[in-house]
Amino acid sequence: MFVKRTLAAIGVAALMSAAPASAQDTIYVPLISKGFQHQFWQAVKAGADQAAAELGVSVTFEGPDNEGQVDRQIDMLAAALAKEPKAVGFAALDSQAAIPLLRQAQSNGIPIIAFDSGVDSDIPITTAATDNIAAAALAADKMAELIGGSGQVAVVAHDQTSRTGIDRVEGFTGRIKEKYPDIEVVTVQYGGGDQLESTELTKAILAGNPDLKGIFGANEGSAIGVLNGVTEMGRDKVVVIGYDSGTQQKQAIRDGKMAGAITQNPVGIGYETVKAAVAASKGEDVPESIDTGFYWYDATNIDDPKIAAVLYD
Repeated sequence: MFVKRTLAAIGVAALMSAAPASAQDTIYVPLISKGFQHQFWQAVKAGADQAAAELGVSVTFEGPDNEGQVDRQIDMLAAALAKEPKAVGFAALDSQAAIPLLRQAQSNGIPIIAFDSGVDSDIPITTAATDNIAAAALAADKMAELIGGSGQVAVVAHDQTSRTGIDRVEGFTGRIKEKYPDIEVVTVQYGGGDQLESTELTKAILAGNPDLKGIFGANEGSAIGVLNGVTEMGRDKVVVIGYDSGTQQKQAIRDGKMAGAITQNPVGIGYETVKAAVAASKGEDVPESIDTGFYWYDATNIDDPKIAAVLYD
């Protein structure tokens, strides 16, 4: 399916009048990410830089220091829009907070490309992202298999405001409820994607649930926090499933400390975001959504070329 709204539909005249004459020859696309504390975002940036080099456009990539700084991200978006770019890539920390600024961009004829985490609005021309509900549902299936189809499990997620946080929790808990009546999700806790906070949450979950069989960590920081908490509490038999990759998760999987994880395609997310932004800036149609894919990986397939290509350190 293709979007019906091209750049012309959102105001090409406004874009042309807003852009300074000196910028006519170069397409400038700022990307505002959710943060920089995880290697995931560095991999997204690498993909964006690759597309920029291939397409001959100017790209900047920035994000707040951590994924709790919604106000800081909004400030970054406002500053990017003030430079009158040809298009903007935006990964929302809060699925609603940025909508007023996005409406402003729309009225000025600046197409918005959502990436990784969309917004609760039809303003973005497209969203380049993982199908997080389906990916987390796969994590639930793997958890059920690994704990024998019954018992108590928990979730440590990064937030309940971004689409990734909402969708991954919904995907995991929804699949458990739908298919596994003998598995109980005893709690969902939110650690802001911070390893230390997620570690302390995990320790508290384990202390309060002595029969717990498994924990799903819904992003890189959450998963490492879960792993650390399980280790510190001496609960090595608890099944840990992660999300994303990074050096620590990959090593934990190789060592048998983490059962496995869902990997996205972060380089592909960055690449497709810039590609779509350039197309939109030229008035071309782009897909309504861009599914960048996901995979389950564990010790049995971590070195498979297809899997290794989408993992990062």
